[in-house]
Amino acid sequence: MSNEIILILLVEDEDPHAELIQRAFEDQGAEFQLYRVKSLSEAREYMRTHQPRLIIADWRLPDGESLELLPNHRDPLAIPIILMTSYGNERIAVEALKSGALDYVVKTPESMLDMPHLAGKALEQWKSRADRIHMQEALSESESQFRLLAENANDMITRLNKDGYMLYISPACKTILGYSPETLLGTNNFDLIHEEDKPQAREAFNSVQGSTYTVTYRARQKNGNYIWLETSARAILDPVTNDVIEVQSASRDITERKQAEEALHIAHNQLRDAYERTIEGWVRALDLRDRETEGHTQRVTEITIKVASRLGFSEEELAHIKRGALLHDMGKIAIPDEILQKPGPLNEAEWERMRQHPMYAYEMLSPIEYLRPALDIPFYHHERWDGSGYPHGLVGEKIPLSARLFAIVDVWDALRSDRPYRKQLPYDQVVAYLREKSNTLFDPKLIDLFLKFLESNLL
Repeated sequence: MSNEIILILLVEDEDPHAELIQRAFEDQGAEFQLYRVKSLSEAREYMRTHQPRLIIADWRLPDGESLELLPNHRDPLAIPIILMTSYGNERIAVEALKSGALDYVVKTPESMLDMPHLAGKALEQWKSRADRIHMQEALSESESQFRLLAENANDMITRLNKDGYMLYISPACKTILGYSPETLLGTNNFDLIHEEDKPQAREAFNSVQGSTYTVTYRARQKNGNYIWLETSARAILDPVTNDVIEVQSASRDITERKQAEEALHIAHNQLRDAYERTIEGWVRALDLRDRETEGHTQRVTEITIKVASRLGFSEEELAHIKRGALLHDMGKIAIPDEILQKPGPLNEAEWERMRQHPMYAYEMLSPIEYLRPALDIPFYHHERWDGSGYPHGLVGEKIPLSARLFAIVDVWDALRSDRPYRKQLPYDQVVAYLREKSNTLFDPKLIDLFLKFLESNLL
């Protein structure tokens, strides 16, 4: 019991009995406050201005029976009553309890002295019953609100048992799937899902545990067509065992959105393919202009991608590296033929112009947003580990990783290829050169990686 004072109305016309009960409550201290009246009329008058928590009343009073004090004999939340009689009678006991009394007591000195205990027990019983009733009312209200929302929602609302069978489905299923709710009730939700989408739908359904999940899948309509649904669901758990009782979900038709996404995906792929063909065209144009290095670009691109894949780059990053490798000499378009195709060594002025081709590449390609992530190689592939490169003189790891790798591949292929002014160098001689320039011109870790790649690929 709490510390609040509990007001009890005692309705007893016999003074000795009333005094015995009053004395028993006085011995309990201040927890209970007892107020005594001698008749039904006095009790009614008192109850007009007071709200007792409990009534203890003699069954028969000078002006009637105590059950008349109940405002509604069928109201389970009415003021609880303990009835007392001077003699035991099974019929009276049954009638008292059926009418709503919480307890029925035969008057004896012992039972009247024990009345505080009986009162406390009765109040606990009444509280438990009231809590149960309030919980049932709340559940009923919640159920009513759920149905009100579900019946009027555009989304298809379902309640599924833990095996996926439909306990409830809202009328929106008629609009979305073409089935009436009565047709789907009791069927398994997964029977409507496309075979290819069932595994992910089942995985999401089986893994939900008190949290909300969202899954998209194709669902079969009554006419046999499939549409895309997006379903958000959550599990309802048993408060005691924490086991899943049911799963509640809301599903909406996203077919138009999926079709729009597919159209956008196709358009994106077409645009990407157009860009790739454009890049290939540029590379072909460079090869036609400079036949002395024809095939170089394709070779270094292929090798760079193979080695870069060992460095943990993502698929998207590898795609950017591939584009960068293909376009690494794009800036040479701005170099005059007399310099680019000069058969002999370049003088200092000509070299100064030639060293500008990374800048030219950046100026040409950076305005194209699609190619910006691929600019590291065209812009930085002539930078060197010790800072002796161009155009910025970057040192060490300040040079982008893809450009540091490409620089090794680019030099490897150049030395292993014929040029008008020299023949290709032997394999061992080029390997020795790369080892010699490790930690000066090239990243030593990448040199080790590249040489292991050469050994395993017999290039």
